[in-house]
Amino acid sequence: MQHKSKLPQVGTTIFSVMSALAKEHQAINLSQGFPNFESDKKLMDFVTKAMQSGYNQYAPMPGNTELLKAIANKYEKLYNTSYHPESEITVTAGATQAIYTIISAFVKADDEVIIFTPAYDCYEPAITIHNGKTIPIQLHAPSYCIDWDIVKSKISAKTKMIIINTPHNPSGTVLTKTDLLKLQELTANTDIIVLSDEVYEHIIFDNESHQSICLFPELKKRSFITASFGKTFHNTGWKMGYCCAPKDLMIEFRKVHQFNVFSVNHPMQKGLADYLQEPSRYLELSGFYQEKRDLFLELIKDSRFDFIPAKGTYFQVLDFSKITKENDVEFAKRLTKEHKIAAIPLSVFNENKKDDNMLRFCFAKTDETLKQAAEILNKI
Repeated sequence: MQHKSKLPQVGTTIFSVMSALAKEHQAINLSQGFPNFESDKKLMDFVTKAMQSGYNQYAPMPGNTELLKAIANKYEKLYNTSYHPESEITVTAGATQAIYTIISAFVKADDEVIIFTPAYDCYEPAITIHNGKTIPIQLHAPSYCIDWDIVKSKISAKTKMIIINTPHNPSGTVLTKTDLLKLQELTANTDIIVLSDEVYEHIIFDNESHQSICLFPELKKRSFITASFGKTFHNTGWKMGYCCAPKDLMIEFRKVHQFNVFSVNHPMQKGLADYLQEPSRYLELSGFYQEKRDLFLELIKDSRFDFIPAKGTYFQVLDFSKITKENDVEFAKRLTKEHKIAAIPLSVFNENKKDDNMLRFCFAKTDETLKQAAEILNKI
């Protein structure tokens, strides 16, 4: 049988490629974005208790009621804004499912979706599958700042959606209040939907404040927020996330969600609901990861890599232009094979595979792992 692929240009993701290479060569894996330490035992105890208490059948389609209320309370406390737990929040199988479902619900043939590259790699395939057109706007190393004049020039009558990501994966940069105000201005009096990928909202450094899209009233009216418990609570394998949006947008989201996954893991939802009752469990996360970022950068300060300290996420981008003229994919593979350390090349996320000689390293690792990694990088 012969079939025409909907994604003819898509192969195995770079995350799978580099992690497999790291495993093959027994390399330290700082490529894929997951911690190598355990989630809080208290959270696992809450999930275990939920299983033993009978939370083992389908959750309500939008999510466990207690968890929806806990999420709503978080937004009230952190951002002084409200999402109604019954009609404006939905629990999802990770943020990626939320992103895919949002695009499924709204993007039709020939609709244009603006993304900023380097972009997380799930955006464009979802747009393509729904016959939309991706309009990439390239951000430039090392600052990765958005030129809003370029954004203005790319907005047209066909623009259905703009996807932003702050703190930004893979660059570790953050959007400012000025950025969000400019986005609010450019989308005013349009039907453009904004998808704000905020999975690293609790991992932001140097006394910066996360500029959630919900802080801007006119933006909030047209926007989805996607978020991840996996990134926040060190359990990416659980694939637990959620999204928030005004009721009129969430109605359309749930029409697709109910025929996609319908609902997600019930005992984990109950466990998370109980765990979220103590806000310090996410409020202390920035300090926790800033210590790791600072340790990692202090250890490699005398290496031949150049860097600007990440402002958020648990990724640090390193410039290797003083080390080799190889392209970033080949250099990343050679680092893994010969030096036993794996990273992600940024060109794979860029428009036309633009190569800025940048590699992304994940520092969500134990201090011992970071010290071992730094020892290798200092010898390169």
